[in-house]
Amino acid sequence: MRVSFLTGVAVTAAALLASPALTQDVPRNPYTQPSTAYYNVQTWPSDFATPGYVRASNSGIFVESPDRIYLITRGEVKLPNPLPPAFNGSISSVPELLRAKPELRNCIIVANARGDVIERWTQQDHLFAVGGRGPHRIKISPYDPERHVWVVDDSGQQIYEFTHDGSRLVMALGEPGIPGSDERHFGRPTDIAWLPDGTLFVADGYANSRIVKFDRNGKYLLSWGTKGSGPGQFNLPHGIDIDQNRRVYVADAHNSRIQVFDENGRFLDQWPNIWRPDVIMVSADQHLWIATGATDMMLKYDLNGKLLEAWGSPGAGPGEFHDIHGFSVDAQGTFYAAEAAGGRTQKFTPKPGADPAKLVGAPQPLMHMAAK
Repeated sequence: MRVSFLTGVAVTAAALLASPALTQDVPRNPYTQPSTAYYNVQTWPSDFATPGYVRASNSGIFVESPDRIYLITRGEVKLPNPLPPAFNGSISSVPELLRAKPELRNCIIVANARGDVIERWTQQDHLFAVGGRGPHRIKISPYDPERHVWVVDDSGQQIYEFTHDGSRLVMALGEPGIPGSDERHFGRPTDIAWLPDGTLFVADGYANSRIVKFDRNGKYLLSWGTKGSGPGQFNLPHGIDIDQNRRVYVADAHNSRIQVFDENGRFLDQWPNIWRPDVIMVSADQHLWIATGATDMMLKYDLNGKLLEAWGSPGAGPGEFHDIHGFSVDAQGTFYAAEAAGGRTQKFTPKPGADPAKLVGAPQPLMHMAAK
């Protein structure tokens, strides 16, 4: 099995790549290079919360194109009156806002790269009342010519498939609000990924410790994994993606590692000592990009488990990260990061002359849409 490391103190990334360390020895952020070394950064999109409210935790994002970017939030929090002096427009700036119970409204919005909100899927907000926490992940399969939009609702124990415009719920997997570990139920699912034929893999999840495989029509095929730290076991499978060779990558968050399987669940490899990998994406050029919630970094690995790049810094300032819970990239390399604890979304535009190897890779292109 290959080993990948995060280690050391505030020194250069190149020196760090050569030195092993145990996960518990890794400081919160051992790297010096911030995202602003490579990107110009701005808060995005324009404010879309109801007047008198602020959007709550930003749990996920998916870029279809610069004209169509999907953002999910866990509702809205009522602002105190008067506003505390420390309020900076996000829930993370005022502790009482972080503790407040959100109202599940404007949970799915669509915006463009300028930050204009072009759609609000308020017709679907009621679905998240079952679990009460709001949506967890949003994606479109790169192989779907109809570009249906999939939303994972961990607390509601369901996965939803919507039409491209959000007007119709096409399919729902799982039973509303009912947890389980059989063929029909989930234990707080977290993420999804696809094979070219539409076969669907679900990371399941906060309560269960398994991967579940369905066919394109939602028929259960198989599952693998139990709670634990051995090969093929999980402690919060929080992210999942698949490469062009059909290998399945799982962010085993609380085991601080990436595990690799074939499409039928046979264990192939693990990359340990990656402190809480939360979100992963196989880029079109076949690298694995990882957002780490504990160290607030973006990491780039080759598909043999070698760490190639690492950058990022924690905080509430522009370009700093506060618990990345979702990220996505457009074909031009513009990178968007949604923060769960920070309650904001940031847009990262590559600086002229930035080293392309440092920039988060573009995702696999979406299939052309079917003619209407």
